[in-house]
Amino acid sequence: MSLLVPDTGLLFWMILSFGIVFFVLARYGFPVIIKMAEGRKAYIDRSLEVARQANEQLSKLKTESEALIAAANKEQGRILKEAMEERSKIIHDARKQAEAAAQKELDAAKKQLQAEKDEAIREIRRQIAVLAVDISEKVIRKNLDDKDRQMEMIDRMLDEIIHKRN
Repeated sequence: MSLLVPDTGLLFWMILSFGIVFFVLARYGFPVIIKMAEGRKAYIDRSLEVARQANEQLSKLKTESEALIAAANKEQGRILKEAMEERSKIIHDARKQAEAAAQKELDAAKKQLQAEKDEAIREIRRQIAVLAVDISEKVIRKNLDDKDRQMEMIDRMLDEIIHKRN
């Protein structure tokens, strides 16, 4: 017997035992293995389908989030623009109010100044009138020392009053 070439009896029993093992495996083992492989294949297919759907949902969510971000940026721009316009309006209104208040104060100061000026003019006129009366009194006393002059002046004043009424 050679180590490389087996005996026919050994070869027979090896083929027979291989056939029995193959038959048992083909009858009971391979269907189970094939069933497990098909189940694994179905599980992998389902997992791939779920992953594909998840990718689709993820891309939809990404698109939606980009749209939301764009809308938020647009809204932010609009809000900032409105805020700037409101700020400008508030500043403009405040300036108008400040100008109006300043104009009121200026007008009030002008009125007060005019009133003080008018009062000063009235006071000066009163003082001038008093001085004029004093001076006139002194002049008339000097001129009317004599009785004929007094009568002449009375007549002249009466004539002026009568002519003014007519």
